[in-house]
Amino acid sequence: MALTFIGAIIGLFAGGPFGLLAGAFIGYLASTALQRTVVGGLRVAQSELIESIFAVMGALCKADDVVTRDEINTVEHIFGMLRLNDEQRGMAKAAFSAGKQADFDLDAAVDRFAAISRGRAPLVQLFLQLQCMAVAADGQFHPAEHTMLVRVAGRLGLGEQDVAQLESLLRAATGAGARSGSGRPVQDRLTDAYVALGVSPDAAPADIKRAYRKLISQNHPDKLASRGLPESMRAVAEERSREINAAYDLIKSSRGFV
Repeated sequence: MALTFIGAIIGLFAGGPFGLLAGAFIGYLASTALQRTVVGGLRVAQSELIESIFAVMGALCKADDVVTRDEINTVEHIFGMLRLNDEQRGMAKAAFSAGKQADFDLDAAVDRFAAISRGRAPLVQLFLQLQCMAVAADGQFHPAEHTMLVRVAGRLGLGEQDVAQLESLLRAATGAGARSGSGRPVQDRLTDAYVALGVSPDAAPADIKRAYRKLISQNHPDKLASRGLPESMRAVAEERSREINAAYDLIKSSRGFV
């Protein structure tokens, strides 16, 4: 609409009433072409994002040589979180299967995601969060899976500490490695909660509250959206916020402060 109006104004000044009509028509064509280009580009980017997420996920789940039923169930749960339609689910399943193959080029797949994300920290963080959710679905982070996660994070500009914090956040919030339902000792979860918030077990309540508020603010879905997070990833951001709150609640309960 804006390009149609602009074309009409330019045409009016350049050629009078006839120019007005010609300019409006040209502006309409330009607007339609631009819309098709943008929408088409978004579809391509979304497809590439889905393929990158699930191809890398397939490789990570296969890192310990066994893809468990719990991991498959969690991958299907992630389909729902991302609100994938039937076509996108088929694409995701194919990418996941490709990632499990022995000749899969993990580094190339991660580099493709890096090109899509263009260094947007929220998208990178939630990409890794999804990977952690999948590989921990069987109740643990296998050493081979952790090593591969660190490798993936490294190619995205993050370090082992970032991976450890994500793993700790997931363990502290769920009471298990992931969605398996197997319980873990409260003390182990508490240790993970401190790591997740980035504070030491002997930190003062004021410091813990400050760390929590900073972390929850940085990960608020609305704030992440303003920094370029796709709407399709909003549910992942909301899940991350719930996990941060769960870790903080665990520490508050243990320390007895409000």
